[in-house]
Amino acid sequence: MGDQIKTTAEAAEEQAMPRVHEVHNDPDAKNASDQQVPKGVSGKPVEQKSAAQWAYERTVLYLKKFEEGLDDEHEIAMGFAGADAGVLKIEGMGYFDPDIVTFYGADTSGTKMQLVQHVSQLNVLFRAVAKEKKAATPNRIGFKLLEDLDREQS
Repeated sequence: MGDQIKTTAEAAEEQAMPRVHEVHNDPDAKNASDQQVPKGVSGKPVEQKSAAQWAYERTVLYLKKFEEGLDDEHEIAMGFAGADAGVLKIEGMGYFDPDIVTFYGADTSGTKMQLVQHVSQLNVLFRAVAKEKKAATPNRIGFKLLEDLDREQS
């Protein structure tokens, strides 16, 4: 592909739109870029977002994509590196401008947990954990978070 001439509007739109690139070993694997980007993410130029908001929005997209690959017996959780904290079943997520992202949930025994993380230290390891036996359907927090991002710009 050679250089393309763009209109001013196209160049401005390209700068405002988030870009993602992934390569997988499996040619049929779904990429995060395969999903529609919600208006809450694409409706505001990146330069107008805090580091916390921008990290939150992109993490939500990856979280939902991970959940799409889970069966009905598993839910999403976060693993922790370098600590004996185990996993946190993700039940909620948020951010505090300008630079804090937080995850709410519980460990596999039901003990409440919250991770508060500075965006410069943000590393999220998604894990599939068995859903609670008494739950009829698995919790899909990623879908709820994405719906919230869509409502933000409506």
